[in-house]
Amino acid sequence: MTVRSDAPFRIPAGDLLRSRVVSDASETLAAVLDRELTGYAVFEPQGSLLGGGDDATVLTFEEGIPVLAYDAATDRGGPDALDALDAAGPYRVELYELAAGDVAAAHRDETCRVPPARPADRVAADAELADRTRAAAPDHRRADERSSVEEFLADADRIDAIREEARREAQSRAAEWGLTDQLDDG
Repeated sequence: MTVRSDAPFRIPAGDLLRSRVVSDASETLAAVLDRELTGYAVFEPQGSLLGGGDDATVLTFEEGIPVLAYDAATDRGGPDALDALDAAGPYRVELYELAAGDVAAAHRDETCRVPPARPADRVAADAELADRTRAAAPDHRRADERSSVEEFLADADRIDAIREEARREAQSRAAEWGLTDQLDDG
């Protein structure tokens, strides 16, 4: 199994560390984290194993932390690429090691970037592994972990604007229904 040449980023061939079928993606993700691997894993999902297809999802790592994801079957990158892998397994997994410089160019591709703990959350459904991954991620990568809800809550101006709009709407409805005396303007 090899990384498709038409992927949005290029990964040089690495040194194969192991190739096996696993029933749980958390086993591979934990091993990568524990050994602080820089390289990539190629996950071939159950359907492809049984059907003989060449569908594969590639995850790259820097010092054990997931950086990029790409699904060859759907040509999707980033968090969407993880959808091809469900938590049920089994997977054929090939794990490759690369020098940091060899994978650095690929890691500049923002279109396929994944938040560090997302593979552990979504693919392995392993909250403890996700927490370990998040804690091990460098500070500049932890920012990738912020969810859209957290980003929204961090935007105080936007929240204030929504509150003000809601207040105006409530006052308008109260006036329309003859309930202005019922409003608490305090």
